[in-house]
Amino acid sequence: MLLSVLFTILFYAAALIFFVGVGNKIYQYASTPAPLKIPTTPAPVTRGGVVLRMLREVTLFESLFKANKWIWLFGWLFHVALALIVIRHLRYFTDPVWPLVEMLQPFGKYAAFAMLAGLAGLWARRFLVDRVRYISAPSDHLMLALLIGIGISGVMMKFVSHTDIVAVKLFFMGLMSFDFSHPLPADAPLIVHLSLVALLAIIFPFSKLLHAPGVFFSPSRNQVDNPREKRHLAPWAAELEAGEKR
Repeated sequence: MLLSVLFTILFYAAALIFFVGVGNKIYQYASTPAPLKIPTTPAPVTRGGVVLRMLREVTLFESLFKANKWIWLFGWLFHVALALIVIRHLRYFTDPVWPLVEMLQPFGKYAAFAMLAGLAGLWARRFLVDRVRYISAPSDHLMLALLIGIGISGVMMKFVSHTDIVAVKLFFMGLMSFDFSHPLPADAPLIVHLSLVALLAIIFPFSKLLHAPGVFFSPSRNQVDNPREKRHLAPWAAELEAGEKR
């Protein structure tokens, strides 16, 4: 019972920190002025083209593919596998389970191995590539170790020490409805897995992982390349110019 109480408090705190922290960062990104027209060329000249460019960037990692094929391979493998895993885990928070989540269950079950392979490649790069090793901070290694720990503990639960997933779902469904009558199974791999996931949620708003929402606010990606056709004026500059005219 004590274990369930501790993890109830932990996950409520982690969810609060995650959503408030990420929401605050998104607000900062959205309200930060972009005084210069700096889209990376060749850039689209229409807003529709920008949408397509951003779609290719967040789904195919287009700029990374052009820059380095090996990093792109490991990075894309990790992110796609992670997306499958996240979608698969939605079954613990939905009743009935959504059709798309049901359909992806067989793929998501083995996606952890692909995620670990991608992380291993990205971590090896920080040791084997001189220029990357030079700029790698301890936080970079700890973040990769945290993600790998989450992946390994998840694999342990699925293929080594099976966890009562029905009880896990009842516990999390109870958290969503403030029903605390369902205990959390006291399985070691599950405890490690959930602890690391909660830790990830807590540090996410303060880490480099914020590139996930940040990419949508990058001026080099989200601007239309039309400096000759339309003058680019940041909101604060427009207010200043209007005040001078008055």
